Amino acid sequence: MDDLRFPIGRFEWTEDITKDQRLRWIEDIESAPAQLRAAVEGLTEQQLNEPYRPGGWTVRQVVHHLADSHMNSLIRFKLALTEDQPTIKPYDEAAWAELTDSKDAPIALSLTLLDQLHTRWGVLLRSVSDEQWQRSFVHPDSGVVRLDVNLGTYAWHGRHHIAHITRLRDRMGW
Repeated sequence: MDDLRFPIGRFEWTEDITKDQRLRWIEDIESAPAQLRAAVEGLTEQQLNEPYRPGGWTVRQVVHHLADSHMNSLIRFKLALTEDQPTIKPYDEAAWAELTDSKDAPIALSLTLLDQLHTRWGVLLRSVSDEQWQRSFVHPDSGVVRLDVNLGTYAWHGRHHIAHITRLRDRMGW
């Protein structure tokens, strides 16, 4: 049976992240909004309010979480590209998911935001030089994070949450 929390497994990478791997991850990020739209297409309000696993977020919260998380990631990329190993500010994802805009707002707001955000993010990512991929930021909990590793993390992150939704649909027969 699938691991409901990590339906595609945890993010894994090797120390040797190639240019081809980075390009595949950029393509994952660029294609994530369309894949998310397909994953939620035709869902009812009741289905959007269904948790993807017992004790997990609802489909609606997952969609809004992706927008919140990926906005933060774009900012972290820009900070690392313009500052010398900046310390970023983490945020409480679980608390954000409990705010009204995550629990009640129409998912169209975040779907539209993600379309534009990922397009802009892709423009930035495709401009990063081989040398710049080695730049990093400091996460107070995770330590030093290289941009190429962060790229892979967020390519995985989109696939991870989209799989939460698609696997729920499969299990529920939606």
